[in-house]
Amino acid sequence: MELHQLQMLRELGELGSVKAVAETLSVTPSAVSQQLSLLQRGVDTPLTRKEGRNLVLTEAGAVLAEAGAGVLDAMAHARAAIGAYQHDPTGAVTISGFHSAGQALFAPLVRALGEMARADGGTGTPRVLLSDEDVAQHDFPALAARYDLVLAHRMDHSPPWPTPQVQVLPLAHEPLDVALAADHPLAALDALSPADVVDQPWVTSRAGYSPDDVLAAIAAVASRPVTVVHRINDYSTVAALVSTGEVIGLLPRYTSSTSLAPAGAPAVVLRPLTGISTKRRIDILARPESLKRTSVVLVAQALQRVMADLTG
Repeated sequence: MELHQLQMLRELGELGSVKAVAETLSVTPSAVSQQLSLLQRGVDTPLTRKEGRNLVLTEAGAVLAEAGAGVLDAMAHARAAIGAYQHDPTGAVTISGFHSAGQALFAPLVRALGEMARADGGTGTPRVLLSDEDVAQHDFPALAARYDLVLAHRMDHSPPWPTPQVQVLPLAHEPLDVALAADHPLAALDALSPADVVDQPWVTSRAGYSPDDVLAAIAAVASRPVTVVHRINDYSTVAALVSTGEVIGLLPRYTSSTSLAPAGAPAVVLRPLTGISTKRRIDILARPESLKRTSVVLVAQALQRVMADLTG
């Protein structure tokens, strides 16, 4: 049984003729007759009978038409509910972010949404539910099954995100810079090459993350291995270790700004790395159906504004 077939059966009971049903539903009489015949094939009791030149419902047809009316009413309520859900600007939006994105964007996002709420009298703004997910680059798309919006990063040379599995909203194109203690000898240079840094002791991320990809490129360009002392994914910890002057590291130019002056430690400075590609793309990933919700779109737009302010 199909909904449109039940609707035609119901209308036949109400209107009394195939022609009237066709006019009401803006279809041809033959289309009505065809759909009623298909409905009849799934039922072993006659649903209609001829009465003069008209087709009318049998008692069984009237019973099914009444039950069908209930189904149609339930579906109408379901469509209205999903419509209200999709168009509700105050709906909850779940967001996951990798660590540096969360540190840089989550608090400004909450403040931006608060300002939106105050501007419209406290109504009409989404509520965000934030989580951090530190995963390897290829694992970000799968998070879109659990979150409405996923803040993800990948290096320029990495495979693109799998569309149409996820839709991609670009946020930033961010370089990874060499992080040095402010009093490190290399900090006197405006920019650094792989040859300048390859022989330094390093703190970098675990394999599968952006800093380790860049460090591998440094070794390849310099044609010799690097010495990795520490493998740390958290950028605040990386910055604290770099500030000791014992190691150097790689930090993203925009999203690590909150990590560059560890409490009670000398400042950490960033220097661009020349000769290799160090840029990563920061994107919002979302399932296509998530972006049909007004609240999700509003939050995605707010994230884009926050990132634009951060990159300046």
